[in-house]
Amino acid sequence: MIFVTGGTGLIGSFVLQELRARGLAVRALYRGQTPPAAAPAGIDWVQGDLLDSVLLETALTPDVTHVLHCAGLVSYAPQDEDALLQVNVEGTATIVDACLLRPGIRLGYVSSVAALGQLPATDEAPSPEPRLLDETATWDLGASHPAYATSKYLAELEVWRGVAEGLSAVIVNPSIVLGPGDWHRSSTRLVRYAYDEHYFYTRGLLNFVDVRDVVAHLLRLTLDLPELAPARYILNGGLCPLGDFLSQLATALGKRPPTVAVPDWAAEVIWRLEHGRSLLTGARPLITRDTARAGRQPVRYDARRAERTTGLAFRPLSETIAWLAQATKTNRTASPSVIS
Repeated sequence: MIFVTGGTGLIGSFVLQELRARGLAVRALYRGQTPPAAAPAGIDWVQGDLLDSVLLETALTPDVTHVLHCAGLVSYAPQDEDALLQVNVEGTATIVDACLLRPGIRLGYVSSVAALGQLPATDEAPSPEPRLLDETATWDLGASHPAYATSKYLAELEVWRGVAEGLSAVIVNPSIVLGPGDWHRSSTRLVRYAYDEHYFYTRGLLNFVDVRDVVAHLLRLTLDLPELAPARYILNGGLCPLGDFLSQLATALGKRPPTVAVPDWAAEVIWRLEHGRSLLTGARPLITRDTARAGRQPVRYDARRAERTTGLAFRPLSETIAWLAQATKTNRTASPSVIS
């Protein structure tokens, strides 16, 4: 029996599909009134909250052998800082504690490259070539970090706490995950941005990974290679300028690509104006300081450890974009508001 959290999210929904395709018994947590209708058949659904320790302890029955913790909140809005700590940190701590009560369970935790922190400052002249960042990166406690990144770093510390207490665990750190899903949430909003034919784009770089590759590596590392010692694994398919990505995606969708690059100084002005508007109205900012500055630092996340360990390659961007475009066209025809 495999217990899955976050089964209604982008990664979790594909995890459920793959587990059922393997014929494995699956139990999954959901928060809504009813389980998601689009989920594969044969799942033992458990309604409840990630912070409910009693519920989780009950759900992890003796037949549960693995837990895949895919649930998490992705947000860069200042209003969500408390929620990020609750869902990502406290929720992971609750999962770890429940696993520790069942000796022999193996945990697979979906973290983020955000938890790696940033490259250390250097006195050298800036290089046009992206600098590599791998799993040996250390978190700079004295630096300023986005609240989301901090929450994922602290969540990883909870997993390592569990490892110190005897838990078998592996952590995966995907970059921006690309796949068809609810395009009002997380990285799938990039699809909506291209679909809606916006004119503007920023000059940042996009580290990307196909959701199918995230799932394949997660299951290989957690289920298929039980002898692996606890470690983290970066999952990244490549690096692309954001403008090029949006242009390729818009073209594949039959839409007009964005053509106007927003200079850094303009992005700085816009996020400040949006911050003021959100304070006055209570509305969520369309752009925040962290999203305005995302991708400016020329960094490429090194996924060679994952490739060597699993023997799995990552899909090229062209293949992912073609898949995204086809899925978007199909689902937009079926539903005017949600890609499922």
